[in-house]
Amino acid sequence: MKVLLLIDIQNDFLPGGRLAVPEGDAIIPLANALQAHFDLVVATQDWHPASHESFASNHAGRSQFEQIDLHGLPQVLWPDHCTQASNGAALAPALHTERIEAIFRKGMHPEIDSYSAFFDNGHRKSTGLADYLRGRGVTEVFVAGLAADYCVYYSALDALAAGFATTVVTDATRAISAEGWAAAQADLQAKGACLMASPVLLSAAV
Repeated sequence: MKVLLLIDIQNDFLPGGRLAVPEGDAIIPLANALQAHFDLVVATQDWHPASHESFASNHAGRSQFEQIDLHGLPQVLWPDHCTQASNGAALAPALHTERIEAIFRKGMHPEIDSYSAFFDNGHRKSTGLADYLRGRGVTEVFVAGLAADYCVYYSALDALAAGFATTVVTDATRAISAEGWAAAQADLQAKGACLMASPVLLSAAV
């Protein structure tokens, strides 16, 4: 069983959003087209409380994109984004959702960020996604979504660590930093992930 894991395709990560990923909206047609090639489609949402400590606004005298130590972990201070029940946290309206079987929300604990679909950044608590996928008989995970150098990257790393054969669909993601994405791709390949463009998947049933 193969799953398409759609990471954080939410309004705040699209052009015009509060933490927009350049060309983030360009992946949506591919995310829609890919779904028909999988028996199982799962999505994630960043779902932060307004008090989330990854928000620069919650640290007096600190600037957006500054890095701090947050309870023993390195933390980029982000603009407020994907606050719970806001329009920015909603899945993109253009994303087809009828085939999404489950949505896993992350980043809800105010004291720790959660880039990965599987764990918070300290690997202190699981989202339950790995067990859910195993329960559905999944052995292979294909990752698409936003942003390539953060939530897609860390989700793919944790999928590998959980024992799933893992592929990142390279043209169905966009990065905040080109340099960061290049480093992430090298690391993923070194750890055994596959990098694949969508035409390979769309030309044949996976």
